[in-house]
Amino acid sequence: MKIGAEIPYAEAVRIAIVSDIHGNGTAFEAVVADLRQTAPDLILHGGDLADGGSSPVEIVDRIRDLGWPGVVGNTDELLFRPESLTEFSATVPAMQAIVPAIEAMATWTREALGNARVDWLRALPPMQRRDGLALVHASPGNLWRAPAPEASNDELSSIYQPLESPLAIYGHIHRPYIRNLGTLTIANSGSAGLSYDGDRRASYLLLDNGAPTIRRVEYDFDRELKALAACGIPYAGWVAKMIDAARPQMP
Repeated sequence: MKIGAEIPYAEAVRIAIVSDIHGNGTAFEAVVADLRQTAPDLILHGGDLADGGSSPVEIVDRIRDLGWPGVVGNTDELLFRPESLTEFSATVPAMQAIVPAIEAMATWTREALGNARVDWLRALPPMQRRDGLALVHASPGNLWRAPAPEASNDELSSIYQPLESPLAIYGHIHRPYIRNLGTLTIANSGSAGLSYDGDRRASYLLLDNGAPTIRRVEYDFDRELKALAACGIPYAGWVAKMIDAARPQMP
């Protein structure tokens, strides 16, 4: 059953944004089940679909089959343009310690996906712009940097006001929030597969007539940890620690 991909945006009253799945197949299927209950007219994805989890092939194939429009994320770019990690990490010295682990996981994911799926990721656009809504993965023109929920109103406005949309939505930081700035509302969808806000549940954003709310979805953490341990991805234990803590961790 396809959900959220068959009604034109102009007719969509309820819209869902699902982002940052990171190959977590168990969480993704729980989110899909929840979407059947909330019944959005349209579903958009916010990128970072496959890298870093147990089920990259299954996630990409399911989203392609479901027909969800979406945007490219930084770890999607990492798969088709590996040098993007080197470029970004050169500007963040503290990140150097985890670069080898990120590269190893990306190599495994890239090989698992194969060229056709990686080319599909390459073709994803950087933005989805609809009437009253603009979706990017991180920030306009940058897949790798995005403000935290603690950012000031001025910072958020300076980054997302240029989108010229009353509602700006992004993912990337894995910490959902909603901030109303008057003429501009900023919403972060959180992560559907790798939460960083202390709540292990999957997260996605649901819009009803333009009003955003955050949905949290329980899933079988132990099942996903077993899938990680069995799939062969390098540094599976690191991902497991992050899923369990719902916070960033060191490898």
